[in-house]
Amino acid sequence: MTTIGYARVSTTDQDLSIQIAALRAAGCDVIRSEKVSGTSTTGRVELQTILDFLRAGDVLTVTRIDRLARSIGDLQDIVRAVRAKGASLKATEQPIDTGTAAGKAFLDMLGVFAEFETNLRKERQLEGIAKAKANGVYKGRKPSIDVDKVRALKAQGIGPVAIAKTLKIGRASVYRALEGGGT
Repeated sequence: MTTIGYARVSTTDQDLSIQIAALRAAGCDVIRSEKVSGTSTTGRVELQTILDFLRAGDVLTVTRIDRLARSIGDLQDIVRAVRAKGASLKATEQPIDTGTAAGKAFLDMLGVFAEFETNLRKERQLEGIAKAKANGVYKGRKPSIDVDKVRALKAQGIGPVAIAKTLKIGRASVYRALEGGGT
């Protein structure tokens, strides 16, 4: 049986040291960490490595469940993957142990609250963007494609694929520019 720790922060300027110290204190034999968003499992290489190499009897340990997943769907997928390997999941700061009925129930409740919190944050962000747009402050990102260059190359008889290669942009962007939509 191996106890494997997983630590994660969302941005590169955040510090992993507190989580790593807590995982060491919890007796983790191996600790994997990464700095990547937790809103999906895509791009979470260290987590995927752990899930790939878990064996029966192993314990995946995190400090808090929000370090593992931010949506109930992702959390359930991760828990299913852990269970399928015959391993279990524990959290150092929460009474979570998927080896017990109470631990499983608490895990599901925390997952629901974490997803609720993420959805509230997204709603607040969208409200802020809408307000900034209404005040003329938020204009979105600057166009990355020069539509005039695309149209000029097309006028010279150059096809969309060649335009895309010349300007080092995607073919779909060329078609959007030619249709008048920009990027």
